[in-house]
Amino acid sequence: MKPPPLPLEEAQARLLALATPLPIERVDVDSALGRYLAEPVGARRTHPATDLSAMDGYAVAAGDMAGPWQVIGESAAGHPFAGEVRRGGAARISTGAVMPAGASAVILQEDIAREGDRITLTGEAPIPADKHIRRSGLDFALGTEVLTAGLHIGPAQAALAISAGHSHVAVRRRPRIVVLDSGDELAVDLESCAPHQVPASNGVMLSAMARALSCDVERVGPVPDSMEAMAEALDRAAEADVVVTSGGASVGDHDLVRPALLAWGAELDFWRVAIKPGKPILVATRGKQIILGLPGNPVSSHVTAYLFLLPLLRALLGAAQPLPRRIRTRLAAPMRAGGARREFLRAVWDGESVTPQAIQDSGAIAPLAASNALIDRAAHEPAGETGDTVTAYLLENGGIA
Repeated sequence: MKPPPLPLEEAQARLLALATPLPIERVDVDSALGRYLAEPVGARRTHPATDLSAMDGYAVAAGDMAGPWQVIGESAAGHPFAGEVRRGGAARISTGAVMPAGASAVILQEDIAREGDRITLTGEAPIPADKHIRRSGLDFALGTEVLTAGLHIGPAQAALAISAGHSHVAVRRRPRIVVLDSGDELAVDLESCAPHQVPASNGVMLSAMARALSCDVERVGPVPDSMEAMAEALDRAAEADVVVTSGGASVGDHDLVRPALLAWGAELDFWRVAIKPGKPILVATRGKQIILGLPGNPVSSHVTAYLFLLPLLRALLGAAQPLPRRIRTRLAAPMRAGGARREFLRAVWDGESVTPQAIQDSGAIAPLAASNALIDRAAHEPAGETGDTVTAYLLENGGIA
């Protein structure tokens, strides 16, 4: 007797328990984009290193705010003024330029009238006097931890690492992924795709999802529905960290993934999760390898990859939070009552509310491609009305931002 399907959270927890972060390597910051920090980043310098002007204007002494003043020089970004500003004197100053010695206030250029080297106050002096000054260490000080381990490295994090004095950072090795789609019905030659066939789209889709997380991906397939073909395909995945199969994970006469994996030496961890779409998902191991068997229907494959494959890859890459984030939002249209399983409805989120797609069939790719969210609907949930609050996952950026 086969065990009942696992609840989603239990299945995710069991999968992530199998994932040990990959070995650490140091790479330049450009190469680290899209990956996760394996070690915290501490500041090797103070930023700003000295007091800087935050605006264009004139630097004067704080006790000399009424004027008039004589312009005695200029401090430009990258070219500090070498002299000292004393009472009655002022230095022209640019945004980002070093505050001259003796100067402790910046008066905005639009509040100044200038004739030759003589300037007078026509507007208001800054209150407090240092309002337009970026103090040394405003951003961070030497020795401060500026980035934590497990953090996703995006453009802003890359800029911060470099500003803190790091040209290289520690990350996890890129996972090696083999994506294997199977089924006699899959056609590679789209010009000769017969009515009894479907284009082999899952391999491209799953490979793209993995590559978006900085993984090295190899595609194998489509693989015919035979044990011999499956065995040959699996042998090509012998060095992979993760093997992702699409199709053949159910219980039909031609669903050969489970028996082929067992014959390959894999050990089944769990099979079937109580969700729709995607119930016949499979997780197995072979030594240090993790095998994820996804359904063949394109929408089921995408949803289960979002809920299982992407979190697994993030965990291998050392993410502190590998699971996708959920948001609370409002329904922009009615939603039908739920069925016997927890369901993930393809939907469009406009930033304020979410609209379920009219077609929710697991083979319908067009509504999936038009969606940017999944509504998380509990089993047997009552019908929803416009304005009701629901939980959703955002598909953009893999649900991490």
